[in-house]
Amino acid sequence: LGVPIDILSSYIVPGNPIGFLTLRGYTNSCQQLLISFLLSFKIAHYMKIPPRITFSMLLICSIIASIVHYITAMYLLNNIPNICTHKNLLWKCLRVEASFTSSVIWGVVGFDKTFGVGSIYYPLLFGLLIGLVLPIISWFLWKKLSNIKWLAFINFPLILVATNALPPAPAVEFTTWFLVGFIFNFILYRYAHVWWEKYAYVFSAGMSCGVAICGFIIFITLQNNNIEFPQWWGTGGPMRDGCPLAIANYSGFVLTD
Repeated sequence: LGVPIDILSSYIVPGNPIGFLTLRGYTNSCQQLLISFLLSFKIAHYMKIPPRITFSMLLICSIIASIVHYITAMYLLNNIPNICTHKNLLWKCLRVEASFTSSVIWGVVGFDKTFGVGSIYYPLLFGLLIGLVLPIISWFLWKKLSNIKWLAFINFPLILVATNALPPAPAVEFTTWFLVGFIFNFILYRYAHVWWEKYAYVFSAGMSCGVAICGFIIFITLQNNNIEFPQWWGTGGPMRDGCPLAIANYSGFVLTD
């Protein structure tokens, strides 16, 4: 519901980026929280955890997380110089930049000027129609060509939802995302299916937790003490991902302050 909410917000509070971000923040937060709750309830159901206990724990965790997030945000804003700016490459706040860009596109410029008939981005609206039609086409082909086994594994909603999370990320994460997915969901699934069936989900959760814990340890022990990561070719470029044009526009031009 991200795009419909943005369109609706653009019409409700035209020319008001702060109002747009406020409305979008509340709607998107509720939407993401509901999705997260449903996923947690689904996992708890598989683990045979009673729904009341699950709901109570999720409610308590939400309260604790809100407090921790607020304290952490205030600490970072008050102690990290130039946070969320291009002057601090380690704390660029990519999702915040994406939200700022959205506020300009939808809140300041408005939907009509950006995506209205005759505008430069008007053809992008056909992506909504394509996203609606693609699952129907894949389902129809799967029904008619049932002898082609791999058609059953094509799920356009999952593919499109996954790519929707990529834009705020640095360029190097595109290839990493594809490589990890290919290894686990094709190679291991085909040639080590028993291992994949037993450990893939747990391993994925372990990697996610490991990244969070590692980031916390690196910040407390290294970055908080002004100890930077060693410089090498893999950390070059403005985004420290080895890509010199990571923040360039479509013409390859890097904007500077």
